[in-house]
Amino acid sequence: MSMPFGYASPEQIMRDKADYARKGIARGRSVVVLQYVDGILFVAPNPSRALHKISEIYDRIGFAAVGRYNEFEELRLGGIRYADINGYTYDRSDVTGRGLANLYASNLGRIFTESIKSLEVEVVVAEVGETKDGDAIYRLTFDGSVFDEHGFAAMGGQAEAVSSRLKEHYRESMSLADALEVALTALTEPGGERPPVAQLEVAVLDRNREHRKFLRLTGARLERLLAQTTTPPASEPTPPAGEGKDTPPPTGPDGDVDDGSSPL
Repeated sequence: MSMPFGYASPEQIMRDKADYARKGIARGRSVVVLQYVDGILFVAPNPSRALHKISEIYDRIGFAAVGRYNEFEELRLGGIRYADINGYTYDRSDVTGRGLANLYASNLGRIFTESIKSLEVEVVVAEVGETKDGDAIYRLTFDGSVFDEHGFAAMGGQAEAVSSRLKEHYRESMSLADALEVALTALTEPGGERPPVAQLEVAVLDRNREHRKFLRLTGARLERLLAQTTTPPASEPTPPAGEGKDTPPPTGPDGDVDDGSSPL
């Protein structure tokens, strides 16, 4: 029996949709999520001040995503509705990161299987516990697969290279400043320039905060924290008098400007 014109096997269709989603996600900038001594840290280069890649879902649950903003924003809003309804109907303790991750996995898997186009997104759901052992980081891919990460997670952009640098520098029970330094080191190509403060999106789930654990780090607070991670340059010998003038330190190139045409 001859195949109809234009036939493609289900395996080929799934492979094509997966390749399409991976290429879209890889065009976005990487996001790093990692544990530190008092909770969980989120760091993402993001030139947009209006479109957030890192957000709060519930009192102790955070959300981070890469890919197409309009697609992961729908997931974020759906997660907030799920959390609010379940917390109000039952109890706030019934809203968990694992339950939210399962909801996202179900939706992503259904869309990947049934829709012509898969979502170009990758998501992390993180929950901070009363102790370090209660922390949880779940990474979800475009096809609904769930990965229970331990210590840290990276997604988007050059995720494999970023994960490799994280694995090299990460250690347990780091301070917040040390964790931020590790995250920025992982997000920066060797020999490359770190993103300027204005193009960094940073937030934490701090277990020591009352009630709402999510805190966005911006402005002077972030600058003070970054100052703790900066290693002062080594002093240079002073040239003899009359042998030229002092030259200003070289300045690095400006950060990449996002014109809105590429995924976040």
